[in-house]
Amino acid sequence: MNEKIMIVDDDPNICELLRLYLSKEGYATEIVYDGQTAVDLVSTIKPHLILLDVMLPELDGWQVCRKIRATSNVPIIMVTAKGETFDRILGLELGADDYIVKPFETKEVVARIKAVLRRANNASIEPVKEVHYDKLSINLTNYEMKVNGLQVDTPPKELELIFHLASNPNRVFTRDQLLDEVWGYEFYGDSRTIDVHVKRLREKLEGVSDEWELRTVWSVGYKFELKKS
Repeated sequence: MNEKIMIVDDDPNICELLRLYLSKEGYATEIVYDGQTAVDLVSTIKPHLILLDVMLPELDGWQVCRKIRATSNVPIIMVTAKGETFDRILGLELGADDYIVKPFETKEVVARIKAVLRRANNASIEPVKEVHYDKLSINLTNYEMKVNGLQVDTPPKELELIFHLASNPNRVFTRDQLLDEVWGYEFYGDSRTIDVHVKRLREKLEGVSDEWELRTVWSVGYKFELKKS
């Protein structure tokens, strides 16, 4: 079955352009023209990925992203006409996996979709990938993170980041290394993306255990530190 992309944009011309390109690449598409309908239909359509415009009627893209993230970890790529750093960071903080600024090259959109879906698909064919620490369990096969035995909703990119760090305890990674090793060469963003995701992870993991911590190494990057007893 073809992977399904939900296109959420109130501009029919953009929707049709994206539909044509994505269809040529073998993807099925569902087009939604307003934010509330996107929220209402996401559980019915069950897309593999959502292309979500920010400027929408009924509910804007930020609100839609927040509501979808409350119930689903489906990958979301924000599409915005605003290129300011604040807007990009806001989307990432709300749980978006990537962002694209209008006007965009359709080939770039397709490349990003392929990169995100490839990571998601690889999880189903690779051996089980798990790491366990005190009160923390991360499973990259099922894309689950548990804290104190309870599952914590974690967007795919956040989970991949903490898994990568926790799989290499006490090793310091620069932001550029993390972009390269976790996001891959297809990512077009900047290193501030890492800071946003680490901030969100800290909100979920701060104070959970005295045996480890997600630590900032100033002027260098980040590491998953195992504390000596």
